Amino acid sequence: MATPILFLNDIYLNFGGTPLLEGADLMVHPEDRLCLVGRNGSGKSTLMKIAAGLIEPDKGERFVQPGTTLHYLPQEPDLAGYSSIEAYVLSALGPQGDPHTARLLIEELGLSPGQSTDSLSGGEARRAALARAIAPDPDILFLDEPTNHLDLPVIEWLEQKLRNIRSALVLISHDRRFLETLSKQTVWMDRGQSRTLDSGFAEFEDWRDDLLEQEENDRHKLSRKIVREEHWITHGVSGRRKRNMRRVRELADLRAEKAGERKVAGGVNLTLAEGESSGKLVAKLFSVSKSYGERTVVRDLSTTISRGDRIGLVGPNGSGKTTLVKLITGALEPDSGKVKLGVNLETLVIDQKREMLDPEWTLKDALTDGTGDTVVIGEESKYVYSYMKDFLFLPEQARTPIHALSGGERGRLMLARGLRTPSNFLVLDEPTNDLDLETLDLLQEFLADYPGTVLLVSHDRDFLDRVSTAVIASDGDGIWREYAGGYSDMLAQKKNHPARSEEKPSQTRPKKKKPAKQGERRQEETAEVKLTVPQQHQLKQLPKEIERLEFEIGRLKTALSKPGFYEEDPKKFTAWSNELAKREKLLVEKEEEWLELEVLAEELADNS
Repeated sequence: MATPILFLNDIYLNFGGTPLLEGADLMVHPEDRLCLVGRNGSGKSTLMKIAAGLIEPDKGERFVQPGTTLHYLPQEPDLAGYSSIEAYVLSALGPQGDPHTARLLIEELGLSPGQSTDSLSGGEARRAALARAIAPDPDILFLDEPTNHLDLPVIEWLEQKLRNIRSALVLISHDRRFLETLSKQTVWMDRGQSRTLDSGFAEFEDWRDDLLEQEENDRHKLSRKIVREEHWITHGVSGRRKRNMRRVRELADLRAEKAGERKVAGGVNLTLAEGESSGKLVAKLFSVSKSYGERTVVRDLSTTISRGDRIGLVGPNGSGKTTLVKLITGALEPDSGKVKLGVNLETLVIDQKREMLDPEWTLKDALTDGTGDTVVIGEESKYVYSYMKDFLFLPEQARTPIHALSGGERGRLMLARGLRTPSNFLVLDEPTNDLDLETLDLLQEFLADYPGTVLLVSHDRDFLDRVSTAVIASDGDGIWREYAGGYSDMLAQKKNHPARSEEKPSQTRPKKKKPAKQGERRQEETAEVKLTVPQQHQLKQLPKEIERLEFEIGRLKTALSKPGFYEEDPKKFTAWSNELAKREKLLVEKEEEWLELEVLAEELADNS
């Protein structure tokens, strides 16, 4: 094996008396592709900073081969003091750097070398920082959350660029797809220590779960051994005093081992303030367009969003995703076309840009709105310290100002604040930024169980694949198209149907499980279609039938949930369970039939 160009050995570091790193190791060889993973607060960024020479550990050894060059991309780059992007990037080149290559890199990232640093967006600042880190062609490149604030085209460009550079890579990222593409070795930061897997991130989660399962088995065996020893001490036959004292000491050692265990931290408890159920139709856009001056950001878009949909919005920064969200939610009027919103909508927008957070607020005040010690969740109240625990905040953080929280902590805070409000239409703007992988898994499960409708703006391809039932993607020039499934499904459909780029933008792809779209296709195929008299009658009667079925289902569920029902009458319990399943199936059929007729009637009315 090649000689490492950098290694850390037995690294210890305390913050305010609290141990963060306890014997962590790291080894980097030439052209390594290594990722650091672990929960927020596990010490990933700290270990990376120690490796980059930015922080001194309390104890341990750091060695760098003489002549090795290092460059580090921080989570929040600081461009202060530089008049232009070019000046910022060139300042890191050193005597061997090539200014021409650096300028080309700036332009590849969609920036102008002479652009001032005073008014850069978060994405522009991140791109400038990437150019500054990559341009010198270092031996080791440290990248801490490099995909934050980047849109998908830039993320995919960055992946290709990093594949081809000669530098060894040390990555920290919440983006699963990014890590799977680039990493060949994984270092798991867990309870102050590092564990290394000689494979990329794609194999990490199964490996981690096996380790945790084995650890739990070992913990159980230790507990049982302590019980046996305690029983022997109390009830065992007296032997020689020397032997007895040895067993007593061994028991003390076992208890000390048990007391010294550091268990895996608990998960986030995403508590939801439930809203009332919305109507079947959430939003329908009829040939909607919106422009700002001469620039059209939405052009002739028609689509239907129904209750229970999980819609992902995908497009480059500046393509109009925020405008489209505002059109769909009714916060913005279109220049042409019409937006019809459903009934009983309770819309909740959680903006992960954290623009609504006052940096001087304390954590406690942000959760209680400064009203005391109680968090109001819908119509219920919860003690603020208990609610903080649900989102992995410690009691001693209650008076911590927002500006002192990490990016992941601010992300959890935004979720904690938002989920206090009842909703049935949830809009999430970049919810994955800075969240650790375990919290992302829990957020995914939460969205899968959310009883309402979800509109998700994200550049995280893996998260879109796991959550979305459909994707609305920008094709440029204000054209948006709809694809069934997640991000990977969208790419496959684009690849298999390249002629779609020639279609009119209003011809959106029908989503899965949307009978209404079938009605639209029938209407397109038949001239001057009108609802028949039986269809008109059915459209009037279906809401009554749906209401009756919902009442009967509720009554059956109440009866079946009665304690002891099954023991009292198993046959009746089974019969009623079967009846519940039949009614639930019939309800779905009636709702789909109503939605099909409703949308068909709306289309006919608009075209008449």
